[in-house]
Amino acid sequence: MPCALRQAVFRAGPALLITAVFCCGLLLAGPVAAGDRVLRVLAWPGYADADVVRGFEARYQAKVEVTMVDSDEALWAQMHAKDTPPFDVLAANTAEIQRYTRADLLAPLDLASLPNTKRQLPRFQALSSIEGLTSAGQVYGIPFTYSSMGLIYDRKQIPVAPRSMLELWNPRYRGKVLDFNSAQHNFSFTALALGYAHPFQLDAAQMRVITQKLIALRRNLLTYYTLPEEATAFFIEHKVALMFGNYGTQQVELLRRAGADVGYVIPDEGVLAWLDCWAMTRSASDRTLALAWIDYMLEPEVSGLLPQRQGLANTLTAPVDNNANARIMWIGPVEDIQRREELWTRIVSGDRSERF
Repeated sequence: MPCALRQAVFRAGPALLITAVFCCGLLLAGPVAAGDRVLRVLAWPGYADADVVRGFEARYQAKVEVTMVDSDEALWAQMHAKDTPPFDVLAANTAEIQRYTRADLLAPLDLASLPNTKRQLPRFQALSSIEGLTSAGQVYGIPFTYSSMGLIYDRKQIPVAPRSMLELWNPRYRGKVLDFNSAQHNFSFTALALGYAHPFQLDAAQMRVITQKLIALRRNLLTYYTLPEEATAFFIEHKVALMFGNYGTQQVELLRRAGADVGYVIPDEGVLAWLDCWAMTRSASDRTLALAWIDYMLEPEVSGLLPQRQGLANTLTAPVDNNANARIMWIGPVEDIQRREELWTRIVSGDRSERF
């Protein structure tokens, strides 16, 4: 997230939501004439930097308002907020795109209006092969960026790379572990670490085991984090040893720029990975402008900023892959979102294990 960001923070249910106002011009680009077009964007940090937004505004003579979120839960809450104008485009992972499509919140995309999709790598042009992006023959999401969600570790405290996500529970790291504050991902990565074949579709018995495991993880935790910048500050200030890297290589890049000597590893049991996509909401007031935004984000000069600034991969160029043989699972829809969130709220609040 650019250093010129002013953050207004408030609560959206159990999740933290951040509305971003860039003093260098993102939302303060000057008065808007009565006939100006306005595009409202819901995105993650690093996806809509101020200079990128200014370029779009100048080209299309439009005003862009960006709201940033720090979790899937916050994204969902903001899409259902009653006291704010509706959004036109959003960035979400494939599982969430499928969820939003089923909830009739998204509009199908006209690929003819998105010529830059032809610049994407073949695997990202094969939209029907990516679960969650198509429904009834129509496209609802366009891949934008992705990362695995591995282990980040301090090389000074852990000179040999850990081999399993279960190292988060190693008592030698008590008080030196960071975890991402998310119900869906915590249950899923723990299931994968325990060897469950279907970490997104857990039965009642598996949920009980994983719940107790996540309660036990609290003994090792320094705290939970939401944003990558927050995790970086905690990691350095409190000499963290291990962290579940929800933002993956983006966090590694931030930590190294901050001077931390960290390593990144995909555990032997495999790793979850997210593929974030752009989508247009059903409530988009100017669909031509919304499609122009999605196509603009796929221009080489814009997508090329992801690896340069964020340490993330884009869908136009193949990254150098040191984990070609690793087991990587794109996150998928879970069996019961509400149940996971209810349990997670109790876990985070410190509820005793015998009460579950």
